[in-house]
Amino acid sequence: MLNKILKLSKHLGIMVGIGIVLILFFFYVYLPTATNHGESITVPNLEGVNLVDLDDFLVKRNLRYEVLADSGFSTKYPPNAVLKQFPLPHSKVKENRKVYITLNSSEPPTVRMPNLVDGSVKNAQLVLKSKDLFLGSIRYVPDLAANAVIEQRLNGKKIAMDEMVPKGSKIDLIVGDGLGRQDFEAPDLIGLKYDEADFVVISSGLKIGNVRFEKEGWGSEEEITEEGDTIYHRIQYPPGAIFRQRPRAENKIRIGQSVDLWVVEPVEEDTLVNEQRASIDFD
Repeated sequence: MLNKILKLSKHLGIMVGIGIVLILFFFYVYLPTATNHGESITVPNLEGVNLVDLDDFLVKRNLRYEVLADSGFSTKYPPNAVLKQFPLPHSKVKENRKVYITLNSSEPPTVRMPNLVDGSVKNAQLVLKSKDLFLGSIRYVPDLAANAVIEQRLNGKKIAMDEMVPKGSKIDLIVGDGLGRQDFEAPDLIGLKYDEADFVVISSGLKIGNVRFEKEGWGSEEEITEEGDTIYHRIQYPPGAIFRQRPRAENKIRIGQSVDLWVVEPVEEDTLVNEQRASIDFD
């Protein structure tokens, strides 16, 4: 009887041991292998990538994608470029995960044209930006209202307030020059970023003239000592900064005149300055 009990206990122990081994094998060997446990893929940043290039970004990384029916619009990217994605860039996901994509619309939505007439050019810049519109060319004509908008145009045609225009449109302005006889001191642009200088120049009733990019930009800074002596310190300007202008600050200039700029080569990441640079015609 005792032998039977011992034999039964032995068999039960073996069965329990096999069961434990099988459970451990399932959870620690089979299940991790079947689910790629511990293995993950980093979702790339797809913003700005065109739809036709998505395969290179996702399929080759063992990921799938689905384009959502809803679309958005941004003047920053061309039609059918990715605006949004989920999961977000740099997320960790498993192989074959589906990434949901929102594309930039091929047809820009329209907005009501604001009234810029009788306002200043500076105000026009701000209003246009708030409507996702861009400031185009500025033409100065003889008029008593100095630096005031006389007419707003789209593609060469006069456009009235509340007309529907596509987002991203460039609006050209006809601006009064105050008879062109108003002399004032040129603004000091040294040390400003290009976009900052552009804003100051336009809001002063002036125009950007020739723009040249140099690898390095140097200047000098005055220091008056307690004894009354003037010491000049040589300084180097950072990438993207204005280091020279013509006419110089405080020189007399008239409304509608051009200001030439010298800019330090922007770094690769400075997309705003690089976009401005790409739009400039060099001599």
